[in-house]
Amino acid sequence: MFETFIDAIHTSPPLLVFGILLAITFIENIFPPSPSDVIVVMGGALIARGTIDLPLALIFSSIGSEAGFLLLYYLGTQTDKKLIRTGKLKFITQENLESAESWFTKYGYGIILVNRFMSGIRSVIAFFAGVSELQFTKVVVYSTISSVIWNLMLLLLGIFFGSNIQLIDKYLGIYSTFIFIIISAGLIIAAIVVYIKKRKKKGE
Repeated sequence: MFETFIDAIHTSPPLLVFGILLAITFIENIFPPSPSDVIVVMGGALIARGTIDLPLALIFSSIGSEAGFLLLYYLGTQTDKKLIRTGKLKFITQENLESAESWFTKYGYGIILVNRFMSGIRSVIAFFAGVSELQFTKVVVYSTISSVIWNLMLLLLGIFFGSNIQLIDKYLGIYSTFIFIIISAGLIIAAIVVYIKKRKKKGE
């Protein structure tokens, strides 16, 4: 399937390919199941074929990643913490907020720096960075660095191993699942710690 797609788009205008890279990396932030990582790897395969060049592919894919991240960050800044604490927002709980804030307190902007490597929860990190009111300038700098490094890695994978994209997709899926499990476990532990601390305060 991947090879067929690459063959079909190989003769397309470079601007169309760049547009696809930008669009899919942007959409991935809003709709995480979208296959943005493997599409960027395909972009690397197209670089190897001479369809597009590396610098522009990196620029367009990173712009898409960054734009999507900052959109969710902005939405987070517009979300009232008081409203979250009332429990009226069913998709965000008080525990979610406290867990996220404890992570940002503990790891700071380092979470933003590695967000692209945390497949499956990138959008969550972006949103709660906004809710937690992290400084915009630092968020832009660290998230941009994260996007550039991650997309460069994917493009290089495509350049050097483009003939094995299905295998790359398989291992990216395994990596995403592993990261999701680790992060979920961490969030659950953080939520339990917050809950225990609240119970202790009530008992005092």
